[in-house]
Amino acid sequence: MNKLHLVSVIIPTYNEEKVIDDCLKSLADQSYKPIEIILVDDGSKDKTPKIIGNWKLENGNLILLKQNHQGPGPARNLGASKAHGEILVFVDADMTFGKDFIKDLITPISQGNSIGTFSKNEINANKDNIWSACWNINRGWPIEKLIPPDYSNEAPVFRAILKKEFDKVGGFDTSGEYTDDWSLSRKLKIKSTMAPGAVYFHSNPASLKEVFKQARWIGKNEFISGNIVRRIRSLILYSLPISLIIGVFKSISKWKLLAPRNAYEVGSFVIFKIIYDLGVFVSVVRSFYQEPKFK
Repeated sequence: MNKLHLVSVIIPTYNEEKVIDDCLKSLADQSYKPIEIILVDDGSKDKTPKIIGNWKLENGNLILLKQNHQGPGPARNLGASKAHGEILVFVDADMTFGKDFIKDLITPISQGNSIGTFSKNEINANKDNIWSACWNINRGWPIEKLIPPDYSNEAPVFRAILKKEFDKVGGFDTSGEYTDDWSLSRKLKIKSTMAPGAVYFHSNPASLKEVFKQARWIGKNEFISGNIVRRIRSLILYSLPISLIIGVFKSISKWKLLAPRNAYEVGSFVIFKIIYDLGVFVSVVRSFYQEPKFK
């Protein structure tokens, strides 16, 4: 790199007391400097603000902002509005990072080859959890990774972006829909490019409660409930009879991926499929009479 750009890492938080400490430790250990870390607490009701406050006392490069619960889109926009960096990096509170993550992620931007990047090296941090494994099986992905190996080298999500480009389009949409983080790409009429390296770790839902909650959020996807035709189609695809058929079929066809586990866990994909599809189904039903809301 010819120039060391200040990088602003923006993290929305909402009840993240179990994971935020590991996230901040991982960022503090980054090989790239200088960075500032901007956390926007979205009205947490747990110990998240206190944990962040303890970090803030020890780190001059950490900024804590607070807002009433509005969702991740407004939180990211607030963080970006207070950022001093030339490059913005958007991550989640339940992520951790390889030591060179920031350096690798922003290299194409620093070299003038891209206005923004993403990484395909998203590793499943809880692959040994049965529900995490089922999550990837449901998507047809390898259990070890959260982005399939054949994914395009361009993406609608920006993990890093030049601040001037972000500001040009007024930041993220804040409708609360599942694909709000695609809105920069839509406004800019350009996709992010893949940054080689840039390893980071993210966990799938680790309990049936988390599976249901995340499926409810995914049910707001425009490709699932974006218009009346998609809604009716989704009501059929995510109905209980279809869930049972697909659940049983995949339990049989993918048993080798779960072979080291006991018999109960091998059969648990059926349970997973019912809970996941129920979450999506509920969101589709609600989309007929309720405006989308943030997570």
